Amino acid sequence: MHDTSHESFMKRAIELSEKAAFIEKSGGAFGCVIVKDGKIVGEGYNQVIKTNDPTWHAEMHAIREASKTLNTFDLSGCIMYTSAECCPMCLGAAYWAYIDVIYYSATAKDVLHYGNFQDFDMYQDFQKPQKERKIPCMNICREESLVVWKKFSANPDKVHY
Repeated sequence: MHDTSHESFMKRAIELSEKAAFIEKSGGAFGCVIVKDGKIVGEGYNQVIKTNDPTWHAEMHAIREASKTLNTFDLSGCIMYTSAECCPMCLGAAYWAYIDVIYYSATAKDVLHYGNFQDFDMYQDFQKPQKERKIPCMNICREESLVVWKKFSANPDKVHY
């Protein structure tokens, strides 16, 4: 059986992508909705250019809105519908938000081909050793940092997420 609700939620995400790309011209053609129990609880679209904020992706926007709506950082039970395969940042945010399932329409290769967005290249770069990546990652001052982490670990009032 073909689930048309998935298609309707994806169509809303695609509408939002058109808003970003052509109406507001606020960023790339990216839109996203987050659904819980068959209802949209968060929507977002790319606003990187509009806000000069490189993290204002559609998925990040929708996660923030869903978290406000549900009054929690834990979006377990939610489904994400996004007009394009998540970039590494947004995929990470979906993991941190405990999203159950992600549906996407355009692939990372599509986004590279039609928009020159480098998501696909990033995924390939992350497979390299840290020192060989486009942005090398170097470990320094670990012992000093561990002092703080050990205090955090021992704090009975810490909030874990």
